[in-house]
Amino acid sequence: MAEPSSRTEPPLRAQPSPAAQPGREVSRRVAQQGDGERNGRFIVPRGGGAAVLPRRPSPLWSLALFRSELGTTFRRWRTVALLAVLAAVPILVGIAVKIETSDGGTIGDGGGSDGEGPAFLTQITNNGIFLVFASLAATLPIFLPMAIGVIAGDSIAGEASAGTLRYLLVAPAGRTRLLLAKYATTLVFCLVATLSVALVALGVGALLFPLGDVTLISGTRISFAEGMLRAAAIAGVVALSLVGVAALGLFISTLTNSGIAAMAATVGLLITVQIVDSIPQLHVVHPYLFSHYWLSFADLLRDPIYWDEIVKNLGLQGLYLGVFGSAAWARFTGRDITA
Repeated sequence: MAEPSSRTEPPLRAQPSPAAQPGREVSRRVAQQGDGERNGRFIVPRGGGAAVLPRRPSPLWSLALFRSELGTTFRRWRTVALLAVLAAVPILVGIAVKIETSDGGTIGDGGGSDGEGPAFLTQITNNGIFLVFASLAATLPIFLPMAIGVIAGDSIAGEASAGTLRYLLVAPAGRTRLLLAKYATTLVFCLVATLSVALVALGVGALLFPLGDVTLISGTRISFAEGMLRAAAIAGVVALSLVGVAALGLFISTLTNSGIAAMAATVGLLITVQIVDSIPQLHVVHPYLFSHYWLSFADLLRDPIYWDEIVKNLGLQGLYLGVFGSAAWARFTGRDITA
């Protein structure tokens, strides 16, 4: 029987933990930066272990983020109030036209017979579908863009002022995805606001005035069904005309942590642009203002359709989207989030 060896094993030296080894970086910036992307660094669990790569969010997660933003935006009382005000405009216009023409007169002459009046208003009594065109023409210069300015201006700055922006960025969305979700939500509001005006105007026009074949600006007579198609096309062009305002408001929203300041700055800039666009001496800059071609949708009521100013309008909105959308992305992805 072998006797136990008298040799003693040398004591084991403590191995340094992976976190203490030189060259091994331990990132503990999970929530400090709050962007959910970790800047591509490895995440090493406390006490060592295998490095874990940050998980990339799936497209379904991004869609869920967009749905969440939509629900949050349209559940706010402010959004509901804005849509209610916009919907009230065609009701007021329709009632005013009905009262003024109740004695057989026409719009613009106080009951006379010259038939001159604001664009589209003189045709409402003959065909209620013209109330759609008149309401869009009345809301597009001021009411619609102001509503878009409120929603876009509050998109990022409102979250910062409420202290919820950092928590949104902790989720694995990334700043770019969050910015895209905010802007897409604003575009949906553009469409919903435009359709609210158009649909309410169509309902009021059908209730107060006759419907039938549509006489275009050029004098051509088309069927009511084709007139409805042109009305839908006009609503689409009006919604697309607000793309530039939405991008501008989003950029302003990334410059401040105050939602009220962002909304006020966006609306103030909108009013300033409208004033500049109405001064003839400044005609040199008019073609570069996002509001200059807004009323070009009236060319869809010609036969044949005049596309020149409509194309210029859509191209200008795309230019504003590219410039201010890129500026908003550069600002938002590079700023320090403190709120």
